[in-house]
Amino acid sequence: QVQLVESGGGLVQPGGSLRLSCAASGSIFWVNTMSWYRQAPGKQRELVAVINRGGSTNYADSVKGRFTISRDNAKNTAYLQMNSLKPEDTAVYYCNINAQKFVASAIMDYWGKGTLVTVSS
Repeated sequence: QVQLVESGGGLVQPGGSLRLSCAASGSIFWVNTMSWYRQAPGKQRELVAVINRGGSTNYADSVKGRFTISRDNAKNTAYLQMNSLKPEDTAVYYCNINAQKFVASAIMDYWGKGTLVTVSS
């Protein structure tokens, strides 16, 4: 069983910062990409940022220059530093990993349950 636990969400004023964490645990042999997605009310889930095992990153245009994704491979943990937050960043943020449970198993996607980020004055 693979479990992802997100933390760090909450209420913040516009212009403020938050740092999200995603800790993966359980039967994990190898983690490829780690990503953050978000889903705002009434909208589809969208990719925010992704980082591969080597540290290469990609970001949605809407967060470039404001958000930074990082990871600790030894801890199977991903982070999302969010700065200069805007009301339109309000959403449930989900962690996703692309991982292998055992040496010969298929590489699959796993999801956390999400953490709510609210940007409001």
